[in-house]
This record gives sequence, structure tokens and C-alpha cells, in this order.
Amino acid sequence: MTVDPPQNPGSDEQAATVWAALPRLAQLSNAMTRGRLAERAAEAAGLALDRPALGVLLSVDAADRPLRIGEIAERMQVVGPHVTRQVQALERRGLVHRVGDPLDRRASLIEPTAEGRRAANAYKAAMIGWFTDAIAHWPDQDRAELGRLLAKLADDVIARLAHLDDTPPPAP
Repeated sequence: MTVDPPQNPGSDEQAATVWAALPRLAQLSNAMTRGRLAERAAEAAGLALDRPALGVLLSVDAADRPLRIGEIAERMQVVGPHVTRQVQALERRGLVHRVGDPLDRRASLIEPTAEGRRAANAYKAAMIGWFTDAIAHWPDQDRAELGRLLAKLADDVIARLAHLDDTPPPAP
């Protein structure tokens, strides 16, 4: 993957501000994915799931339709066999189940059970509660602006990454 130079890098001050924020974004990401925050939210939700299984459950719950294993893997940016193992563990716990694929009778789709939705919602409520408490002292306008800007940042970064993945590398 090649990274194209920015079309409008802005001023040196803007570039320095962005560069200074990147390590903090990485710290926040690590805290959310590798730190105790995810474990604490799972505990608060009464879930005894490891992070990979929780990630699969949340991906399936967030979808607007049942998903194939490959679609779950793509959304999570992991390989299919990893997802298959997690789906099997979630099935044994009654949190997801397979349904037939109407377009391909040989394939199955994965969707959360009612218990799986309840578990995902409890986890989300714990995470939302934690973050809400962390910024409770912020003015209402700042909290609203944070949500709007984070959504915009996520959308724009994901779109840019998708463009990079779709663009073939230049010839040597």
C-alpha cells in the first residue's frame, strides 16, 4: 500500500497539531482494545467473553442483517478461520445462531440470538456509561461536538483507507 501525499497539508501549525494528536489517538485505541476498559465493560455487563468473541458478537449485533463468516472477518479485519472459531464458541453459549442463506442454500449466515442482543446491549451500555462519566464535566456543546467530529473523522479515515486499498500500487 502506498500513501499519497496530502492534497492540502495546511499550515505547519496545523500539521504539528495533527501529528501531536496521532499518538494520543493510538493511546486511546490501545486503551479501548487492549486495556482493561473492554474487560471492565464486559464484567459490568455480566459477560465472560474474551475480546475476540466479544468483537464478533458486537459486529454481528451491529449489522442490519445476518452475515456470512467472511463478512464478519472483513468488518473486523481478521481472517475467516479466526471468526469461525469465535462463532462456534458464541453458538455454544447461545449468543448467536446460524440461519440459511436465501441466495445460497449451501451457506449459512450468522445472527445474534435474543440473548446475544441483550449481551451486546449490556456491553454497549457499560461502555457508553464509562465514556459518559469520563466527559461528564465537559459542557454540553463540547460533548456534542466531540461526537460529531469523531464520527466525521472515522468516516473520512475509513473512506480514505478504502481508497488506498482500491488503488493499485504504482508500477516500479
